[in-house]
Amino acid sequence: MASLNVGNLGEYLREQRRNAQLSLRQLADAAGVSNPYLSQIERGLRKPSAEVLQQVAKALRISAETLYVRAGILDAERDRDEVETRAVILADPTLNGQQKQVLLQIYESFRKENGFGIDTDTDTEVAPAAEAEGTTDAQDRGDDAAPGTRTTDTGTTATRTADGGDADPQQTAS
Repeated sequence: MASLNVGNLGEYLREQRRNAQLSLRQLADAAGVSNPYLSQIERGLRKPSAEVLQQVAKALRISAETLYVRAGILDAERDRDEVETRAVILADPTLNGQQKQVLLQIYESFRKENGFGIDTDTDTEVAPAAEAEGTTDAQDRGDDAAPGTRTTDTGTTATRTADGGDADPQQTAS
């Protein structure tokens, strides 16, 4: 297998693993990757994805950004804000793993939509866009009305009858 010019990354990972006094197998288990795969990364034979690097960095308790730069995935200066944002999301102890993944996916989709650039000078107003798409504030918040109810324009819940009509006798016709 030919070297993919990631030897610098592999050497660095091996050094960090040894400094952490972890065997290859221990690090592979902690990072959730196979032992042979991690060995190939350390020998410069495989180029890991950003996700794998992030898992390895977490297991080694080192900066994922450093690994991204060494792997050639990241230009340290250009993408510092993105890495910091990802790090903050991942470090938030109030979020579970699934919530962190969803936030990262949303963040990445917005970056792609914006051409991988975040323009901080232009703010968009969310409410009119939601109204144009026909969603309510409750839907935007992710609130689901109970079966047999609907959310009104004012955000209150109205009961429906079996035939789908409104059961609220207080409601006036428009």
